Amino acid sequence: MQKILVIQTAFIGDVVLSTALLESLHEKFSTAAIDMVVRQGNETLFTKHPFVNEVIIWNKKKQKYIHWLQVLFKIRNTNYDAVVNVQRFAATGLWTALSNATFKIGFNKNPFSFLFTHSIKHHEIEEGMHEINRNHQLIQVLGEISLCKPKLYPTMKDVEKVKKYQAQPYICIAPASVWFTKQYPVANWVNFLNVLPFEGPIYLLGGPGDRQLGDQILEQLGADEKKQIINLAGELGFLASAALQQKAVLNYVNDSAPMHFASAVNAPVVAIYCSTIPAFGYGPLSDQRFVVQTEQNLTCRPCGIHGKKACPLQHFNCAHFIQIQQLTAPLLQVLQH
Repeated sequence: MQKILVIQTAFIGDVVLSTALLESLHEKFSTAAIDMVVRQGNETLFTKHPFVNEVIIWNKKKQKYIHWLQVLFKIRNTNYDAVVNVQRFAATGLWTALSNATFKIGFNKNPFSFLFTHSIKHHEIEEGMHEINRNHQLIQVLGEISLCKPKLYPTMKDVEKVKKYQAQPYICIAPASVWFTKQYPVANWVNFLNVLPFEGPIYLLGGPGDRQLGDQILEQLGADEKKQIINLAGELGFLASAALQQKAVLNYVNDSAPMHFASAVNAPVVAIYCSTIPAFGYGPLSDQRFVVQTEQNLTCRPCGIHGKKACPLQHFNCAHFIQIQQLTAPLLQVLQH
C-alpha cells in the first residue's frame, strides 16, 4: 500500500474525528503517502501534519461543481491504492466510484456504494457506537489495523502563539455552538462563572463569529468576576486553540468541535450536553473527561440526532435543568488531584 486517500468533507468536528483513521493507517502502512480531501476552511487542521502527504481542498461555496471536477481529476490521476470515503453523500461517493483505486471503500448508505469494491455497513447512530469505531470499520478490509484515537498536531508556531496565556494555571471555555439546542445558554454560563471556584485566567474560545457571544457573557458578569476572563474568540486558529486547550486545567465545551479538539490533544474536558446525548457516538475521548447533562428524565430529549435552531417545545429544559453544581464538581475533583 503506497498511496491512500481519506475523504471527509463534512464540518470541523467530523474532520477531527476522522484523524483517527490517519493514525491507524500510518501505524499499519508507515511508508504510505496518505492524502486527505476536506472542504475549504478545514485544511488548516493539517498544517505540517506528520502523516499527511497532501491536503486536497474542495471549495463548496464558490464554483462548487467546477471544483468538484478538479478534485475528481486529481484523484483519478493520482492512482491511489485505496480510497477511504467516510461520508455518505453522492458527491464524495462518485469520487470514490470513479477513482482508479484498487480498494474503493465506503459506507453502504452512500448512493454510489454499489460501485465500491467494499461497501461497509453503517451502524445507526442509535446503536451507541462511537464515530471513530464506525469509521474504523472502513479500513479493516485492508488488514488487521489497530483502532487509534483522533489526534491533532499543533505546529511550533501555534505553540509559541499561546505561550503568553500559559504563565499560570488557566481554564478554557468554548461557549458557542452552530446549533441553538447544543449551546449552553448565555445566562447559565454567566451564573456558572459567577460562582466558579478558580482564581486563574479563564479564556473564552471560538471562531470570529463567536466573538459577540463572548462579549455578551462578559457584559453580564460583575466587575470582580470578569477581571480574569479574556475573550479570545476569533484570535486563534484551530491548532492554536487546541494547543491552548491541551495544557488547561480544564476545558468546558458544548457538544461541538472544541470538544473534539480536546479529544485530539488529550486535554481534560467537561462536555455539556443539552438536546443531544453522548450515546449518539460523538462523546469526548480524552483520558480525563466528564459528561454533564440534565439528571431529569425528559421525554423530549433527545429531540433529534443533530442540534436544532430552537427548542421544539420552546422551554429548552434540557439545558436549563442542568445544575451549576454539575459544572463545578469536575473542577473541584481535578483541583483535588
